[in-house]
Parts: sequence; C-alpha cells; structure tokens
Amino acid sequence: MMDQDGSLNISYDEWRDFLLLAPSNNIQDLITYWRHSTYLDIGEDMNIPDDFTQSEMQTGMWWRHLAAGGVAGAVSRTCTAPLDRLKVFLQVQPSKQKIKDCFRNMVSEGGVAGLWRGNGINVLKIAPESAIKFAAYEQVKRLIKGDSPTLSIYERFFAGAIAGGISQTAIYPLEVLKTRLALRKTGQYRSIADAAYKIYVSEGVRSFYRGYTPNILGIIPYAGIDLAVYETLKKKYFRTHSSDEQPSFWTLLACGSCSSTLGQMCSYPLALVRTRLQAQVIHASIDPATATMSGVFKAIIEKEGLTGLYRGITPNFIKVMPAVSISYVVYEYSSRILGVKMT
Repeated sequence: MMDQDGSLNISYDEWRDFLLLAPSNNIQDLITYWRHSTYLDIGEDMNIPDDFTQSEMQTGMWWRHLAAGGVAGAVSRTCTAPLDRLKVFLQVQPSKQKIKDCFRNMVSEGGVAGLWRGNGINVLKIAPESAIKFAAYEQVKRLIKGDSPTLSIYERFFAGAIAGGISQTAIYPLEVLKTRLALRKTGQYRSIADAAYKIYVSEGVRSFYRGYTPNILGIIPYAGIDLAVYETLKKKYFRTHSSDEQPSFWTLLACGSCSSTLGQMCSYPLALVRTRLQAQVIHASIDPATATMSGVFKAIIEKEGLTGLYRGITPNFIKVMPAVSISYVVYEYSSRILGVKMT
C-alpha cells in the first residue's frame, strides 16, 4: 500500500504520504492502521492481518471455509448416523411407536450395518451443505458488517438464515435421496445412482424437490437461531477472557448444543412434514390433498394431535446435540489449522 508507483521500493515521499493520509490523529490508531494494512511483521505477533484474510475471500479463496465445513459435516453425521435413521423411521410412522421397538426392527431387517443405511448419501450431502452454509455465512457477515466492528443478534440471525437457505437449495435433491435410502428395504435399491434413476422414472423430476417449501420455511429460523445463538455465546466468552485465549473444546461443545437445541425446537414440525412429503411415493391413486404441506399438517393434527408434530424428537435431540456440536468444534479447529481467521 505504501509503494504507490509499483517500484518495490518505498521512498520517503511514499512513507510520508501514507502516514499523513492515515484516517486518525491518534498515534496508537496510526500504529494499528499501519499493522493491519500491510504484511510487515513488526515483532509483536505473527498473525495474518484482517485485510489479508478479507482479500483472500474477495478474490475467490473460499477453499479454506469449504474444506473446514465439509470435514465438520462429514465427521458429525457419520458419528450419529444410526440416530438419524431412527429419527426418520419414527417421523414417518402413522402411529406412536416405542424407540426400542423401532430400533429392534431396524436391526432385525438390515443387521447392525443397516443402521448406517443411507450414510453414504448423507455424507455426500452434508459435506457440501455444511461447506456452503459456513462459507455463505462468512460472506454475508462481511457484506452486512461493512465498516461496523460487530454484528447485532438480528444481523447474525439474518446472515444465518440466508446461508441456510442457500445451502439447502443447492443440495435438496440429495436430501430427498437420503430420506428414501434411509427408509428403503433390503434389496430395494442397488446404489445411490439406482435409487435416483428409479425415482426419476416412476415419479419424475419434481419428486426430487418434494417437501422443499416446509424445508426452506424450517431451515431459515433453524439456521438463523442456530448460528446467531452460537456466535453470540462465543462473543460473550471473549468479553470475559483474553482475546488471545481460544475457547476450550467443552466451551464450544456447550455453545453448539444450546444453539442447536433452540433451533430444533422452533423448526421441528416443519422438518417432520418435510420428511413425510419426501417419503411419499406419488402414484395415480394417491389423494392430491395429502401430497401438500397443508394437507400433511391437517392430517397429522386430525389423526395424531399436536404431539404428532413432534414425533421422533427424542432421538433427534440425542442426535442433533452431539452432531451439531461436533460439527462446530471440528469446523473451528479445522479453520485454525487451515489459517482461516474467524470474524
């Protein structure tokens, strides 16, 4: 920035002009501005300046965020795959079932390995989903923040909601495939490609976006509350600790668990309706009224009551707390390893 003529040498005039045009009369502000506007090491620390990280993002260096988010999502979902499949089974049942009975039926039908049925597409889905969500969240935060040093809770909610909507729209066909594969019987599909082909032939392209509306309506408050609460709790930690002191594993785990629980409570009924729509096989004899979001809502309330909208929430809570917490923790540590500076 000092080298105005591109000669790779800093003349006295360039040095003088840089200091004269600095946006402050305070010497401490001048030093801070100088440090964070250049790549020079003045001996205090070796951290990458804020401007360098921002310029990386502006020039397309998103791979750090994508890699960290992808690793976080893949690890967390693989660890909790049996609970995820159990949740989906309970969600689509028309009558209440005990968790242990449903779990026993899953094992007897497909064996222990069957508990991870659909995990391949789940990992394939969650890696780009998490990566796009975290990368989009960082970008939206930067756009909203501008020259402001911090973001309010409402701005973090908006950034999280937008990021969640973008990621879900991009990977939604994989979400439908994941549900169908998790519910399949032994031998029904040979592979992910075979499942996609059979669904396409029998039901058409539109079937890959069944349940999209309740999914988007649910992911916006979930992602907004989840990310906003998580980052707000983390910010409160930094207010009472040194800025150089990184949060411990357990602190990050607690923040992620609290944020995910609140997000799930608000969006679970929409997630349940989405899963039932995804699981429906469309054929000529089906009642069109039962193939819509409002129709499914009405049928659940009439036949199962309001508690039916929260069917399967117990294994979901057991699953989502470690899953999202592991995701955030792995993302944080992966980001540090990759040199991503969080804002």
